[in-house]
Amino acid sequence: MTVSDLLLINPQGEIVMGGKPDRQVYNEAAYAIHHAIHTARPDVEAACHSHSVYGRAFSTLGIDLDITTQDACAFYNDLAVYRGFGGVVLASEEGDNIAKALGQKKAVILQNHGLLTTSTSIEAAVWWFISLESLCRIQLLADAAAGGRGIQTIKAGDQEAKFTYQAVGSHMAGWAQAQPYFDQIHEKTGGAYLQ
Repeated sequence: MTVSDLLLINPQGEIVMGGKPDRQVYNEAAYAIHHAIHTARPDVEAACHSHSVYGRAFSTLGIDLDITTQDACAFYNDLAVYRGFGGVVLASEEGDNIAKALGQKKAVILQNHGLLTTSTSIEAAVWWFISLESLCRIQLLADAAAGGRGIQTIKAGDQEAKFTYQAVGSHMAGWAQAQPYFDQIHEKTGGAYLQ
């Protein structure tokens, strides 16, 4: 994806700027979700959503992420679960419901669908997505290992999770964690994505 692939779409769903001349179309489901989030949350500069492997698998459980690792503490009391899967999001009402479930949190697990993360910067939103996808994988593995041994995973205590969240859960922390990924992309592409 490059800058010239990006489209600016107004609240009425009309393309007003950007995109290549032969690609003046967009995903209506993505628009319904993103428009609702940006309308409800003017502080959000970027929202990342994908149907990633571990996010989709974990979303089928319809449960909260356990705070079992230091990295999971970044989502302590900052992650929602949207349990209202209604198929492909083509109606603005469904987008509004997702935005309502997200509330003021930075991320939401969309049951039977995938993950969605937000932030005040593209970099932090991307980092939260990468991190949440990894945490879904870790929880699936840990739950399977614990189940095979007939035990439960060990959760972080509330006080420890809150303390750690304050160090690793801010938008600035997400932005900083993303920098190596963005530097690597820039180095590998020679900045071609900026075209």
